[in-house]
Amino acid sequence: MSATTTAAAGMRFKLSDDQRDIRAMVREFAEAEIVPIAAEIDETHRFPEENVRKMAELGLLGMIVPEEYGGAGLDYVSYSVAIEELSRACASHGVIASVNNSLVCYPILTYATEEQKQKFLKPLAKGEFLGAYCLTEPNAGSNAANQETTAVLDGDHYVLNGTKLFVTNAGPSTHLVAYASNDRSKGTRGITAFIIEADRPGVKKGKKEMKMGIHGSDTREIAFVDCRVPVANRLGAEGAGYKVALDTLGGGRIGIAAQAVGIAQAALEAAHRYSQERIQFDKPISEFPAIQQMLADMAVEVDAARLLTYRASFLRDQGRPHAVESSMAKLYSSEAAVKCANWAVQIHGGYGYLTEYKVERLYRDAKICEIYEGTSEVQKMVIALNVLKQFEGGSK
Repeated sequence: MSATTTAAAGMRFKLSDDQRDIRAMVREFAEAEIVPIAAEIDETHRFPEENVRKMAELGLLGMIVPEEYGGAGLDYVSYSVAIEELSRACASHGVIASVNNSLVCYPILTYATEEQKQKFLKPLAKGEFLGAYCLTEPNAGSNAANQETTAVLDGDHYVLNGTKLFVTNAGPSTHLVAYASNDRSKGTRGITAFIIEADRPGVKKGKKEMKMGIHGSDTREIAFVDCRVPVANRLGAEGAGYKVALDTLGGGRIGIAAQAVGIAQAALEAAHRYSQERIQFDKPISEFPAIQQMLADMAVEVDAARLLTYRASFLRDQGRPHAVESSMAKLYSSEAAVKCANWAVQIHGGYGYLTEYKVERLYRDAKICEIYEGTSEVQKMVIALNVLKQFEGGSK
């Protein structure tokens, strides 16, 4: 029996009472506070500041952080459940919470000193601060190892220069987890991670990007121009940044997988509801085999995506290797979201192409899941390398 099969066999496929309570709580909040403004923030591209404060009050910005550091102390399965429910109502809310949790709080929780945890992690987990993640660059997209942002040691400070692209939460962020090369000759061993105050001199935020989807999520370029960052703000050892980034992305991909599941679930629900209401040829279109086939395909995609996401979450909770499982979950769930949103638009027919119906928004929101935090092609590379390694020396 393979390690993957063993992991699946040992996983509980039924949520615990606490996990179901988390789902109920987040769904209630999402229905009451997010659904009413989802279309408006999509139309105006407005960052939902008021709801981000409410999410903080519910502990949704520091879900995986222990209570001693200001977080909710939840497990990763609960985290995935919560991100799914937020994204079911609005994908922008889902990614805002996912970034603060998995890309900002997690690396600080895992690699920071005690002093850094007290100074940065506590207020980030409580939602008093909001974090952003600065990794992608013009020439370091899928190849994150090619960091061109430099960090030159000058006394008790590093001087950072370089540009980061596609930074989620950039505009409202108060703190950044950023990566820079302190020695390009060392390749991945010359990359260092930093915690940087967003109001520090030398941090330049660009204009808000106008995107295809997730309009409520604030995405910008962030440049570092002779930005002096104290050595005390270094996250982990000098040269250990690439390891920090890879470890962090493992959890980040689980968050995006959960976001994609939420989008797919919303598409299925909308398609089912419309198929019951729309009458053609004197009967609901749900009675037509073509519509039933699409609904069946959607249901299978949603269920499979959710189970893959739960498996990756479960393994992370157990402290077991999960990089490949996270890539599988992210790959499958993101592609499932795109498929389900497409089918939902098709079931709605001409109405699905109108902004008045939310399936049009789901269709636009879904696509980014196949791109950020590792494209589908990158996930396939990770999975394929594991397959090749698994079968080295002949069939098994």
